[in-house]
Amino acid sequence: MNAAWENNINLTAALRMAARLDLHEGVDNHFSLMTSDKPFRFLLNPNRRHWSQLRASELVEVDESGRPVNDSEPPERTAFFIHSRIHMACPQAKCILHTHMRYATAVTMIEGGRLEPVVQSALKFFGQIAYMDDFGGLALDEDEGDRLARALGEKRILFLANHGVIVVGPSVAHAFNDLYYLEKACMAQITAMSSGRSLKRIPQEVAEYTHAQMQGDRDDQSSRHFMEIRRILDKEEPDYAT
Repeated sequence: MNAAWENNINLTAALRMAARLDLHEGVDNHFSLMTSDKPFRFLLNPNRRHWSQLRASELVEVDESGRPVNDSEPPERTAFFIHSRIHMACPQAKCILHTHMRYATAVTMIEGGRLEPVVQSALKFFGQIAYMDDFGGLALDEDEGDRLARALGEKRILFLANHGVIVVGPSVAHAFNDLYYLEKACMAQITAMSSGRSLKRIPQEVAEYTHAQMQGDRDDQSSRHFMEIRRILDKEEPDYAT
């Protein structure tokens, strides 16, 4: 299997599994993957198609102006402006996953909302999250895309006030692993907050130490997690890879 087709299959697998886990929202939200720096090219899910039905051959590859390099329909405008500007400005963002998943989005709806160091899974992201605390409307131009890229900076995750989250990584496996565990951490926090009781914070030095411990296993966990996702889809939804 050549590398270009492997890119299509991996991104489609992420989209299909995100739909199975209810991390999507209707026919909105978008995932992308860089395929070339020079010339600038990246893959994106097609405009307003349900993720549960996507096939690897249906992904759209676009250039720096948003034009498909094949005969595909142009991508949704906000998808292009968000993903193109972050891909261009943030070297760590080879793969970009943008969702309105339930619990992470709930955190963005809370005044001053933050993912707090109150559960072990949140410590995977200690010091790796940026926050945009002002909602700026739809990303319908380069300026808004650039604003998101500046807010993300060198981090792996960006919480968008009143909107959703952006998760980036060096590969589909890394980004999807973070997306999955981010939602689990947010779910645990929102559930605890619903009790009305005070959250029990993990001391900063323990949080920092645990985060460092987790980074040693990050590559292996991400690759093995994604391998299992591919295994499930190969068995139950094999058409994703066509």
